[in-house]
Amino acid sequence: MKKSRFTDAQILAILKQDENGVAVADLCREHGISNATFYSWRSKFGGMDASLMSEMKAMAEENRRLKKMYAEMAMQNELLKDALGKK
Repeated sequence: MKKSRFTDAQILAILKQDENGVAVADLCREHGISNATFYSWRSKFGGMDASLMSEMKAMAEENRRLKKMYAEMAMQNELLKDALGKK
């Protein structure tokens, strides 16, 4: 996964500026981001505080790890079934 050049605190600060009435076009120009990036941040992180944001990212990382673990176990299970079935 690509690492963002903005920290969680910076993203929240940009979203907070939008809530305070700064125009989206001005925010995007000031921070060097596209409108699409801003709106994806707003849909993903809108209404969150820093603790919720870090908790969400930790849960996403745990989910990624569990999916990888499941895929490896499923592959091992399939290999064992194939090996036992061919005898």
